[in-house]
Amino acid sequence: MDKPKCELKIDWATHEAAKYACENWHYSKCMPVNKLVKIGAWENNKFIGVVIFGCGASSHLGKKYSVLKMEICELVRVALTKHQTPVSRIIAIALKFLRKANPKLKLVVSFADPAQDHHGGVYQAGGWIYTGLSDQGGRYDYLINGKWTHSRSASEKFGRVGRWLIDTHKIQVRKPTRKHRYLFPLSNQMRAKIEPLRKPYPKRATSKDNGETKDNAFEA
Repeated sequence: MDKPKCELKIDWATHEAAKYACENWHYSKCMPVNKLVKIGAWENNKFIGVVIFGCGASSHLGKKYSVLKMEICELVRVALTKHQTPVSRIIAIALKFLRKANPKLKLVVSFADPAQDHHGGVYQAGGWIYTGLSDQGGRYDYLINGKWTHSRSASEKFGRVGRWLIDTHKIQVRKPTRKHRYLFPLSNQMRAKIEPLRKPYPKRATSKDNGETKDNAFEA
């Protein structure tokens, strides 16, 4: 039996709504820090979650693409409860919403973490450009409540990372896994510039990573 049609609405989300979605519907269970653009999604007037863009963990995010800091952002959260609309469509509309409100933006980057059994299915469905694995960098993952957590999420939870976190809370540490990097250009000129960086899409690692059919968005 076919599911009843639903009406999707995309609009700005309040900080409180975004925080609730992240803490209840995202695997990290935490809200990102720093300046954020919070875009909400509703189906039949029911709030189903948020797509959040931010400056990302690195201040040099746009350096390798020759774009200024104000011209690039990172998709840092997709936190959704049960819904009918494909995640890729929600993200696509949110990107249009973002571009209209921020005309200086040229590029959006997002990462899919293989350590979370993610390969970037929602980005592939949305036509994002895959450019391979991220640099490992000097950051670390921390074992928190039995789950490996990257340094950004650990910092959001504890306020500090590094030796202080290891010594104070007796937390194990490891070098982070490299993440799948996806790019979404916001202009034809930017697309032409980064298209040569395109690599074949990685395949799904496990049945857990299915951006189109899972109730929650695991990719960001």
